[in-house]
Formats: sequence, C-alpha cells, structure tokens
Amino acid sequence: MSFLESFFSKKKEQSVLGVDFGSSSLKIVQLRKEHGQAILETYGELSLGQYGGADAGQATNLSSEQIIESLKDLLREAKVTTTSCGVSIPFARSLLTLVELPYRADPQEQKTVIELEARKYIPVPISEVQLDWFVVPAADQAQFGAEDSQEEPRKGSIEVLLVAVHNDELTMLQNVVVGAGLSASFYEIEIFSTIRAVVDDPVKPVMVIDVGAASTKVYVIEHGVVALSHAIAIGSQDITRAIAISGSISITAAEELKKKEGLGDGGAHAPEIVFSRIFSEVRRVLIQYETAHKKSITSIIFTGGGGVTKELDEYAKRLFSIDVHVADPFRKTEAPAFMRPVLEEIGPEFAVAVGLALRKLDEL
Repeated sequence: MSFLESFFSKKKEQSVLGVDFGSSSLKIVQLRKEHGQAILETYGELSLGQYGGADAGQATNLSSEQIIESLKDLLREAKVTTTSCGVSIPFARSLLTLVELPYRADPQEQKTVIELEARKYIPVPISEVQLDWFVVPAADQAQFGAEDSQEEPRKGSIEVLLVAVHNDELTMLQNVVVGAGLSASFYEIEIFSTIRAVVDDPVKPVMVIDVGAASTKVYVIEHGVVALSHAIAIGSQDITRAIAISGSISITAAEELKKKEGLGDGGAHAPEIVFSRIFSEVRRVLIQYETAHKKSITSIIFTGGGGVTKELDEYAKRLFSIDVHVADPFRKTEAPAFMRPVLEEIGPEFAVAVGLALRKLDEL
C-alpha cells in the first residue's frame, strides 16, 4: 500500500530528497527551503512485498536490481522532481557500540587513541568499514556547564559511541542510488535521522522505540547521542501475522486491520499479546539503563511501521509511568492544513525520511 501525495512545484535545485530503505517498504520525502522553513512538496511509501513475492508489511530480501526497480517506481508515482538526496543505512546493517576509552587532551592524540581502540570492538578489519565516532558529553559539564560544575570533569576516560558500516553495504546502497538516477551527498544510519526528526530535547534522556517490520529497535538518546541501543527480534510483521491467525484472514487484510483498529476497542487481542512481549523487553532495558546511570528516562517516542498501530500510545501509557507519544516528524515541515490529519497518522513511518531531508536542506 502506498501513501502518495504531491503538491507545490519548484525547480529541481531548490528541492531535496530523503530516501529511507526499510526491510518491508521504501519511503521518500521531498522538501524545499523557503524563508528558512522546510516546505513539504511530496512524500511516498511503496511496499516491497510485491517485488519479492511477499505480502504487504512483511520483511523482504531483494536484490539490488529489484530495489532499483521499486525505487524508480516510487519516485515516479510520488512525482519527485529532484535527484539530490540523503540516504538511510539500516540499523541492522551497521554497528553502534558505546565504549569507555582513555582521555587525551590533545584532539589529534585522542583521534589516534579512538582509532586504535576501535579495532577491539569491530569484528572485521578496520579497512573493511567506514568508521565514525561521537564523544558523549560528560554528565556534569552537560548539566551545569563547565564553569558551574560542582565536580572536576573526569579526565581519566571518556565514553565514545563507535559507529561502523561495512564497505560492501555502502557500495550496494551507492549502486542502488545511481541505478535509480539519484545523487546522494551522504549516507546516514537511520537512528541519527530519526533523532533529527523527532527528538526535541537534546539533553534529557528519552527512549525511542522503532517498531520495524522484522524487529523493534530500542534507543536511549541523551545529549543528542545514542547512549544505548538494543534490538528485539519481534516486529510489526509479527503483529500482522498474529492478527491474521487469530482472525483467520489474509496477511493483507490483517495489515489493514492493524492500522484501522489496532489496540482499540474494536481490535483483536492479538496485537496486544505481541506488544506485551515487546514491552516486557523494553521495560527490562529501561530499568537496566536507569539503574546503571542513576537517572530517569523522561519520555518514550514511538516510530516505525508498528508506530502507526491505533491506540498504541494509550496502551503504552498504561504500562509505563512516563510521558509516551507517537512521533510526528512532519510537524517540522510546512504543509497544507488539510493534509495534517493524514501526516500525523502516517508520521511514525516517515521519521527517517524526514530526518534525512532536513539534513539535506542544511546543505543548501
């Protein structure tokens, strides 16, 4: 199923595109900048099941040629008018790990230490990956500011988020982008795009729950950095299958029912059973983080295809005693008022694509 709308019309060079490669669908968002505002021009989603012999909402494993074909179809159906884009890298095809490393005052020496130490945590030769890292701000400096801190900044060690993507994965994505006639200036791991689109408070720890087709990714974001990442091998396709089995209906019909009824009074109990398994693991991760860091998660944000499940936020609020809401990345864009209800409804699925497009706009 596709959500396709196109409005406004501008020259190519004024528009940018975010391309999100999901396991069950492709998503694109085209924006332009006008008077400092991000203007939504078009967006689209295309299920990949039809290209790989699977049902809508189910994870696929397509060849590069099939992905190129599907992307071309989506670009045409959404009436995309630009080739300039940013592209997502799936979390499952990347490595994120938080490590404690020796602190060095000299930036160049610190860089050398990080690159040398990273070899211990990357399971393949460093030459086979693209490596990046982010130094996590010290808690006392981030909270009080250097001049107001009541403690001396810790100089013995620092926390570093290591990020690695295999060269083969980047090459495959680059081939798909070129094959579809696009030009990408950057490739970004999906969680960083999501942070840009849906996390408003850059300091307080928040939990992002990305309910994808094949798995659910759980992240804790603090100071704009991924302080924790965890994957749960249950996703929105499992919810759809549970609805199909319990109601003796097709996968396609179950996918529609999930979005229409979800966890509401008219919905089946199957989604709640699957979500209870997901949330049991989420609660364990949340408690583990709060205990280890002696601080509380301030809110939970739902994204991903499973995030559009009706009444999900209300169900989660009953289980977690903190603020819970469903992501609405399109609120960071300007769009016709009549489109707002639709954009709010589909928002969780487009967090990555919106985040990519927003970063691309900053290049203009």
